[in-house]
Amino acid sequence: MFNLSGKTALVTGTSGGLGQAMAIALAEAGASVVAVSASNSDETVAAIRGFGGSAEQISADLSKEDNLEKLFAEALGKFGRIDILVNNAGTIRRAPAAQHSSKDWHDVVDLNLNSVFFLSQLAGRHMIERGSGKIVNIASMLSFQGGINVPGYTASKHAVAGLTKALANEWAGKGVQINAIAPGYIETRNTAPIIADEKRYQSILERIPAGRWGTPEDLKGPVVFLASAASDYMNGHVLCVDGGWMAR
Repeated sequence: MFNLSGKTALVTGTSGGLGQAMAIALAEAGASVVAVSASNSDETVAAIRGFGGSAEQISADLSKEDNLEKLFAEALGKFGRIDILVNNAGTIRRAPAAQHSSKDWHDVVDLNLNSVFFLSQLAGRHMIERGSGKIVNIASMLSFQGGINVPGYTASKHAVAGLTKALANEWAGKGVQINAIAPGYIETRNTAPIIADEKRYQSILERIPAGRWGTPEDLKGPVVFLASAASDYMNGHVLCVDGGWMAR
């Protein structure tokens, strides 16, 4: 049920971190992967091809709505179909709410939310026409909590959770499953400023029942599950992969 042979996955934000790990996981499960990043996904594609997997890459700025239709058409041209969409690309801007600039707000919302909706819309039309498909959005612990000094990020991740449910309500009956993964505190470039703050890093660690921060590899199993037939009756769910953070 977890075998993705014959499937094609479009994964965004694959230059490293969570996106790279998830793209590799899907390829390990048998899927062909279209890796999308604003810069390049050379390392990700090389890793997949290194174990005999199939991968192509596209460079695109997902924060620009006008780029998305062209991107999706190019992705379709790589393998002829898209069975799985993983909306992972995102950014974060840290500043107190009273000083949070308009540019920071729009930069975050354009990438973290708007691209998720419009790319899901493009993929959804394609999947509905075929009667099957999987969309996996990347939410956050801040889909449930408020955070500190990240109002734009928090708003966008709350919205991703809501959008996941809204799309599931419309498309579940058409053979398309839309779910989300809410990662806990994962050691990536986005969390580097927190990791560098020893006091805050330790305070977070003390709240995680698993006793450690997560790694990108911790998302490999969950994304394969949500992309595979094993999750065919899951719709509109936000799956926490957080070492128990939300349980405490």
